[in-house]
Amino acid sequence: MSEIRTGLGWDVHRLTPGRPLILGGVTVPAEKGLEGHSDADILSHAITDAILGAAALGDIGMHFPDSDPRWKDGDSLMFLRHARDLAAERGYRVVNVDATIILEQPKLRGYRQAIRERLAQTLELNPDCVSVKFKTAEKLGPVGEQRSAESQAIVTLARDSA
Repeated sequence: MSEIRTGLGWDVHRLTPGRPLILGGVTVPAEKGLEGHSDADILSHAITDAILGAAALGDIGMHFPDSDPRWKDGDSLMFLRHARDLAAERGYRVVNVDATIILEQPKLRGYRQAIRERLAQTLELNPDCVSVKFKTAEKLGPVGEQRSAESQAIVTLARDSA
């Protein structure tokens, strides 16, 4: 018998010139990158929040506040590993990730496999357990106007009982 939990994560960051565009730990060539205290990897942040939520461990800001200089330009995959490890301490393992990046430009289809593999490696999963989808905002709102990018994620955790 297993206990199954599901968590939802979401993140948004402003796009700005002179910053790298890092998604799921993969740097994507782009004219604009994501602005933030850390590397601003919206995909890793959304998945981190989903893991923390599923395990009832708060949110990314509680664990990695942007007021803490230790996290300045930090690698968001570190946040993801930390959330995975916290969930594991409570007996949970990540079994599935389903995530969406909402970004007008650049087109990301050529990066899907690299992103899935990087996330799977970080979460100690088979890449078949990590889904990453790409959407645009159809030129609507701040994402459609290329002022920001968003990511959403749903994570399933399982805890096996004796």
